[in-house]
Amino acid sequence: MEIAWVLLASAAGICIALQAAANGSLRIHLGDTSYATFFSICGTITTAVVFMLAAHPAPPSWAVLRAAPWWNWIGGPLGALVVLAGAVLTPKIGAAAFVAAFVAGQLACSLLIDHCGAMNVPQQTLTLGRISGAALVFTGVILVKYS
Repeated sequence: MEIAWVLLASAAGICIALQAAANGSLRIHLGDTSYATFFSICGTITTAVVFMLAAHPAPPSWAVLRAAPWWNWIGGPLGALVVLAGAVLTPKIGAAAFVAAFVAGQLACSLLIDHCGAMNVPQQTLTLGRISGAALVFTGVILVKYS
């Protein structure tokens, strides 16, 4: 079953590559980064609203919302920054270089989060194998961009 989760994560990566290319093209088409980001985020909000209406989840109470740690609320703004980065950088460096560098940054931060067990993620020690895997990804970024 674990291979299925890895395949689903890979499918999410496909979405990131498509999203970056689409947002970059939208920025070029509209001639403005702000509007490209805005319209992309509007699509995300629309999708979330449709999902919530279809699933009929009970809304959380204000007490539950207030009790969440501050860092639980950074996902939305960080997602907007990802959209903005894709819209700005993909036309400048290409989709492959953007996604490769994007994944390298994700991996570096994820290794640190895992090692520290931060943000309610199970702690996983930083090992030579994990560091080597990250080094290979960073090498891949260089090869994708400069060869």
